[in-house]
Amino acid sequence: MSPSPQRDHSERGYIIPIGGAEQKVRDATILERFIELCGRRAHIAVIPTASELKDTGRRYERLFRKLGADRVSVLNLKRREHCESEDVVEAIEEADGIFMTGGNQLRLSTILGGTAVAQAIRRRNAEGIHVAGTSAGAAFMPEHMIAGGDSGSTPRADMVQLAPGLGLTNRFIIDQHFRQRDRLGRLLTALAYNPFAVGVGLDEDTAAFIGPDDTLEVYGSGGITMVDPSELKESTMDSAHRHEPVSLIGIRLHILVRGGVYDIESRSARLG
Repeated sequence: MSPSPQRDHSERGYIIPIGGAEQKVRDATILERFIELCGRRAHIAVIPTASELKDTGRRYERLFRKLGADRVSVLNLKRREHCESEDVVEAIEEADGIFMTGGNQLRLSTILGGTAVAQAIRRRNAEGIHVAGTSAGAAFMPEHMIAGGDSGSTPRADMVQLAPGLGLTNRFIIDQHFRQRDRLGRLLTALAYNPFAVGVGLDEDTAAFIGPDDTLEVYGSGGITMVDPSELKESTMDSAHRHEPVSLIGIRLHILVRGGVYDIESRSARLG
């Protein structure tokens, strides 16, 4: 699934994956920056579908109002039929920003995937509104979604499960809670399957603000592990049996912290 095409020379909105556990009270720089991008009197649409907790949407509604949003719509999309509602699609069309909460990313892909709501989010992002997601919401953003997998630093043939994502971008594969849950191996495994994309491993309380020019800037208190397989020379993925480790030769890796920038076109990183 490719991103929706931009129309009439419009500039795509930011794509903002967050690694989970973002600060919500003190030093809430990630969420503050999201609201700032959405503008004065911002209308934020919150999608708590990934979470099975009843109060997740309302907690983010209170938080975004406290941070300055003028209006917050909580879209409780629990079944696919809800995602075909004209009222829900209208709320997406009217929003200045969309926020997808954490939880289980398979709930997002199975409930939202291929629906009118998913199409509206993709279209509106192409038209200029900003889409953020934390934890599961971050994993769901790209074309190829990491649905699950094992911990560990060494890639293995069966280490990751992939599923179709929302398709806001096909340039990245995103993983979250990265350092905290030791997920380098499963991101490397996903990239061995899809060496076209760049891997983005997000620590908790850390976000990648991916701009319309395909540059990524780091916000938050942790780091982002950028994994570039574009110069991959050798891979044993095709011959590895179940549970076996995999060799990958030629992978480039960068660690970026607050202010660091990555340019997807040149595949280059620089300090902020």
